[in-house]
Amino acid sequence: MTPSHPEPFGLTAIGQIAVPVSDLERAVSFYRDSLGMRFLFQAPPGLAFFDCNGVRLLLDAPGKKQTQTFSSIIYYKVADLPTACQTLSARGVIFEQQPALIARMPDHELWMAFFRDPDSNLLALMSEVR
Repeated sequence: MTPSHPEPFGLTAIGQIAVPVSDLERAVSFYRDSLGMRFLFQAPPGLAFFDCNGVRLLLDAPGKKQTQTFSSIIYYKVADLPTACQTLSARGVIFEQQPALIARMPDHELWMAFFRDPDSNLLALMSEVR
């Protein structure tokens, strides 16, 4: 039986994000120790998983060398952007763009800062300031 007015289909939740890496151990160290993410487990042939508030982050070291890798930018939400940047900088993270105002919304300002992981994947911190 089909409903008379079916709900339109739409993607609503992210379960896992995969990030290509060239050196799994180096990447695990960066995401676990520098970024402070909760490490879950490693699995063959070259996978490592982290928990990011219910979304799994998968680091994937391909079995054979790829000529190009592409990654989406992952934006991590933080409450206090200057403090988050200071903490990560103290852990050796190098920012390409320091905290900057991106947009003024009716009820908040959107601030972001950008950095790269050891495989040059672009990552960002974002904060919505009331």
